[in-house]
Amino acid sequence: MYRMAKSIVSKKKEGKNPIIAEIKVFSPKHGDLLRGRNEIDILRIYEEAGVAGISYITDKRYFRGDFNVFKKICASTDLPVLRKDFITSKEEIERTAEAEGSAILLIGRLLKEKTSEFVDYALEHELDTLVEVHSREEMEIAKGTNTTMIGINNRDISKLERDDGNVSLTEKLSKYLPKGVVSVSESGISTLEDLKVALKYTDAALIGTSFMRAEDTLNFVKSFVDAKLY
Repeated sequence: MYRMAKSIVSKKKEGKNPIIAEIKVFSPKHGDLLRGRNEIDILRIYEEAGVAGISYITDKRYFRGDFNVFKKICASTDLPVLRKDFITSKEEIERTAEAEGSAILLIGRLLKEKTSEFVDYALEHELDTLVEVHSREEMEIAKGTNTTMIGINNRDISKLERDDGNVSLTEKLSKYLPKGVVSVSESGISTLEDLKVALKYTDAALIGTSFMRAEDTLNFVKSFVDAKLY
């Protein structure tokens, strides 16, 4: 088992909620999320809150990410770091591994029949693979791969998060998840009630916007990690 999947399983054993916290600098829907802050300062807050892993979007065009910032985050933490982007080339998998990332997002809708090949290539480079799905058809694509993780994106990535997707999609698609693969509910999680649903049906939750918009980030994130949901 690779680092991100392992960290999620370990966090569950500790009795904590496995959260992948995203350092998200910009949202097409909400605009600037960094608000003058430094990415590494946010990383330190997430570490202190006890999250299972970190996520960072390197896409420049829509999310104003920066690959150099991703490298800096990887070099600055012992937590596993997920790279999120619209990955369509194997060179980007190599770059992620060279930057000492721990996991890479592979979008089923984007890669289609190449998904399995890209998963295997990433695994060869010792990266966890988070294959992202938003429909039953995409779930079938993910199930046909050797991926270590499957992510159910509650929002429609083609609408760049401007839709109001919510955790009901996780509930709906979770029944098709294969056994033995770590599952993650992504996006649209902003309350403990959302988290309760997400973690009822999957192993972990990936949360970005609501953490970045919180007034008191540390206590807000801690409340998600420490919440007794059942």
